[in-house]
Amino acid sequence: MTDPQQQSTQTASLILTPSLTDSLTSRRNVIGTLGAATAALCASTGTASAMWKWGGMKDVPVVKVNTISSDTRVGKGATPSKNIGGFPEEWVRLQGRNLKDYTNYLNSLKLRNISAQDVITPHAKEHGSVWNTLPPREWWTRMGFTLRVIDRISSEMRTPVMEIVSAYRTPAYNARCGGAKSHSWHMANVAVDVRFDTSARKVTSATRSLRDRGLFKGGVGSYSSFTHVDTRGTNVNW
Repeated sequence: MTDPQQQSTQTASLILTPSLTDSLTSRRNVIGTLGAATAALCASTGTASAMWKWGGMKDVPVVKVNTISSDTRVGKGATPSKNIGGFPEEWVRLQGRNLKDYTNYLNSLKLRNISAQDVITPHAKEHGSVWNTLPPREWWTRMGFTLRVIDRISSEMRTPVMEIVSAYRTPAYNARCGGAKSHSWHMANVAVDVRFDTSARKVTSATRSLRDRGLFKGGVGSYSSFTHVDTRGTNVNW
């Protein structure tokens, strides 16, 4: 599939557009733009792509995401550890080789303020007799874009990520989560519930400000102890 990225003649801005199947081109705008204010702070580029299937609908977004090139780590300033561990043995057995491969993928993103352990931990949970799992392999790269947004929020606020409360959730596991919507974006592997070392209200405000400056298009939900961030492609607040 042809990469749909288009660059303007002005080097200060980078226009990002999704590649969609013909049937949905006019119906959905999956990913928006990085504005000039964002692009000016960015240098290296990562790519995320995924297959999207909901009720028979399908599109293939292809995203180019710029990341900050300067040293913007917060907290102790050390590179997040690449080591993982401490997960329930039964859960590890169920994941098989996917656990190692997903860890390698997350480490390849070279996030400055988020470790693979941070991301994987909320997948290793159980509600009743239902285990959550890692996302389907063909959806892994979706989460990369959302994690880059979270990483940028941490750098902008100079505030460490304390916990990723929730990332991907299987439909069965999602149904066991109190208050979770039946079509939650967590099930599409594009959503993160996150806590920072500051009030959730400040995080929500900073996230919406970055989004309004063009960093991403997606949902930002304000809760008492965490902030929901997703990259669904349309801006929604709650």
